Amino acid sequence: MFLRRPALFLLLTLVFSPLAAQAVETAKPLPQVKTERSAFDEYANAAEQLVDEALSYLGIRYRFGGTSPETGLDCSGLVLNVFRNAVGLDLPRTAREMAKLGDNIGRQELKPGDLVFFNTMRRTFSHVGIYLGDGKFVHAPSSGGKVRVESIATRYWAQRFNGARRLVDDTSMVGNGAALSALR
Repeated sequence: MFLRRPALFLLLTLVFSPLAAQAVETAKPLPQVKTERSAFDEYANAAEQLVDEALSYLGIRYRFGGTSPETGLDCSGLVLNVFRNAVGLDLPRTAREMAKLGDNIGRQELKPGDLVFFNTMRRTFSHVGIYLGDGKFVHAPSSGGKVRVESIATRYWAQRFNGARRLVDDTSMVGNGAALSALR
């Protein structure tokens, strides 16, 4: 009995070794399993990046027409820097032009990363900020000011609220894709 098992093993090895070698040579690699993130996860990540980037500009001085954190930012200069650095999206230069992009949303629908617009110069869409959540937004206010966070519900801002736009959303990652894809 003892001799038969090694013999059987040897026989099986001789028979199946060539087959096993051929199978190894012709075996196809197993398909890679992709761990795709949901659109909501991507939105949440983009929104978090926008909020974090926006908050990194706190304290930078206001400068009319300013587009550089080193020399100062105006409201739209702040927004275009945040979107470019956080999500790689190049926006137009002015608040009025930014107001033409994305999906128009109501005040009750605001999510972090949305643009909020105000009438501060007796004309619509003359000021823009980035909504942070919990009724707060970040913006570059005016001459003598610095980038700061304020409540959208204060009397001043509530009376001047013009609307909001969503450029990054949880269904397509970029609202109004045709308009925004040309800006990338």
